Amino acid sequence: MSTEHLRESIDLSGKVAVVTGSGRGLGLAYATALARAGAAVVVNDLDAHMAEQAARSITEAGGRAVAEAVAVGTGEAAQALVDRAVAEFGRLDVMVTNAGILRDKVLWKMTDEDFDAVIATHLRATFTCARAAAIRMREQGEGGSLIMVGSPAGQRGNFGQTNYAAAKAGIVAMVRTWSMELARNNITVNAIVPVAATAMTETIPAFAPYIEAMRQGSPLPDFLRKGEGFGTAEDCAALIPFLASDAARAVTGQCIGIGGDKLALWSHPQETAVAYADGGWSPEAIAASWATSVGREPQTVGIPAPAVPAGSAK
Repeated sequence: MSTEHLRESIDLSGKVAVVTGSGRGLGLAYATALARAGAAVVVNDLDAHMAEQAARSITEAGGRAVAEAVAVGTGEAAQALVDRAVAEFGRLDVMVTNAGILRDKVLWKMTDEDFDAVIATHLRATFTCARAAAIRMREQGEGGSLIMVGSPAGQRGNFGQTNYAAAKAGIVAMVRTWSMELARNNITVNAIVPVAATAMTETIPAFAPYIEAMRQGSPLPDFLRKGEGFGTAEDCAALIPFLASDAARAVTGQCIGIGGDKLALWSHPQETAVAYADGGWSPEAIAASWATSVGREPQTVGIPAPAVPAGSAK
């Protein structure tokens, strides 16, 4: 396909998007990228002032955007976002569920409130917003795009993030399910796994000095941008208009990573080793064969720390 045809296939003129949690950071980068591609955007944030500022930054750059300040999680909040898109711009074509919070604690210190708050903001809000958007898109009868935001923590687990990892893993499972349920309606459903310098990641000690250096004007080193797929929020934003465009009409049910210079496809969970015992397994038989059969190469857990090349400044 020629460059001109590619550009045309990613033109979002006439389409309308909602991006939750888009007052700043990754969400604002997503909303801005959608607007630059031609879409009208409903900017959402819990902080009304921040939402208004974000929408203003888009309109001042020549895009179309309005702000809707509401705390996502409930069905009422999700419907308010869809209704605002329809009232302002006449339709809804794209829903991006980016809003999130952290309440990190190890298992034995995590409270019910810590767990419930993260599940409500990430998992429940993804469900309610996707449901409201799917209902509207099915009524319109012209297809659409649901783009749900995951995390490496949901793919591999992460120390101190029981609630967050569970929510992000659940989001990917819902995406795979919805991609089947909405296929007849020409509604694509995908998860993205962004990795970027944000208010969340700057608390990670391994990344903190590089993020601070970046703020002072130094570029991120290649071992982060390529090896770790770690960059700016803007580096992650290109995936959103692509998935919302006609160029991605055949892309659905996928979990796609992006960050820095890296674009990746996460695999679906699958069996990696099997063993058989005639008549079934006893505990003793499992114990006797584990280390030489299915347990020979156990799966790793956790998000690997950046591998700093020898001789690099730390």
